[in-house]
Amino acid sequence: MGNTGRTEAAGVQSVDRAITVLEILARRGEAGVSEVAIEIDVHKSTAFRLLGALETRGLVEQAGDRGKYRLGVGLIPLAGAVSDRLDVTRQGRQVCERLAAELGETVNVAVLQDEWAVNVDQARGPSTVSTHNWVGQLTPVHCTSSGKVLLAHAERSGPLPALRRFTARTVTDPDALEAELAVVRATGIGRACEEYEVGLNAVAAPVRDRFGAVIAALSVSGPSYRLTPERMDEIVPALLAGVAEVSRRMGFAGS
Repeated sequence: MGNTGRTEAAGVQSVDRAITVLEILARRGEAGVSEVAIEIDVHKSTAFRLLGALETRGLVEQAGDRGKYRLGVGLIPLAGAVSDRLDVTRQGRQVCERLAAELGETVNVAVLQDEWAVNVDQARGPSTVSTHNWVGQLTPVHCTSSGKVLLAHAERSGPLPALRRFTARTVTDPDALEAELAVVRATGIGRACEEYEVGLNAVAAPVRDRFGAVIAALSVSGPSYRLTPERMDEIVPALLAGVAEVSRRMGFAGS
């Protein structure tokens, strides 16, 4: 047990040092082995091994023949995965505002963060003067329309976690939720009728990136007396057209 603990600690330390090396190169532009060693307070041979490991993965590269290192092109796809999630807010802003004005309800864009759906943008329709501001809010994935869309398309290695009940309508049975997620994948639509808050209904659809992966969900929400299940059916075509436009702006060429 003692050796295992020391090995794990050494591994974590190596990862921490490697990340620090990337941060140094991001700040300085380029640096030599000696400079890196001084900054992270290690022997030159240790810095050389760290840079070599990062170079093997394409995360750093040598800048010509001067012995200097700089960030490598291997970081581009990693950065692209993050920038797509951030860029969806900018690309979706006009569509969200148009949908909110057209439908008279609140339109939100949400992305997946761990086991939560986090709302990153919101547009309010003319009927939603006093609506709640959801931007920055973490909402549970199992009982919100955006959350169901994101969960339905997320890569999962194990069973669903414990499903907390928020209202009498919250689905807490894992099998029932899995069946609903299958419908979401088949139809491209997620719904939540008073499952997270009493009196609040919402319908959502997925936004895709240039590779076809679901990177966000766009939802329309409103009071249950106005956004009834029948009204949801009526606005689905406009919602699907909206997410299709945002997806096209994100580089998705599919149908």
